[in-house]
Amino acid sequence: MALTKLNSASLPVGSVIHTKKTQYVDTTQVILAANTNTTIGVLTVDITPRRASSIIRLDANIFHEWLNADAMYYCMWFFYRNTTKLGAPQAGNRLSGITSSTISFYGSDADSTPEVASYSYFDSPTTTSQITYKVGVICHYATTVHINRTVGDTDSTLFNRGTSFISAQEIKQ
Repeated sequence: MALTKLNSASLPVGSVIHTKKTQYVDTTQVILAANTNTTIGVLTVDITPRRASSIIRLDANIFHEWLNADAMYYCMWFFYRNTTKLGAPQAGNRLSGITSSTISFYGSDADSTPEVASYSYFDSPTTTSQITYKVGVICHYATTVHINRTVGDTDSTLFNRGTSFISAQEIKQ
């Protein structure tokens, strides 16, 4: 039996053509201005679609903690395609995006209570040129978000560290 080399043209609709990912395991913090779309610079991924008709499935998981304990209620996560914001369209003065943070445990100290934002989005970029996708966030408050760690980050089993990622998967249409 001979093996046949597959290419993207021979794959059925819905097949994954290829996947790119950035997994971030270090820690960092990002200072956010109030009501300003901001990128998380360590969470970007480049992909070059092989077919202009493809859909790009984006996935992100951000382990984090907000300096302001109430920020999780007033922030929205989203993606950028190059410089274009992806997510819910702007509607008046509301914050728009894809999702907010999910709380693991509420503590008013904002010291050892991490949150996570885990979300997906389907993009139709209609190009075969390289695209840079980035994780973005907007908050009502000026605050700081600590990535892959809690604010306190004390060397104790009461404090957590995690891993964050962004991935882009080309799907044939």
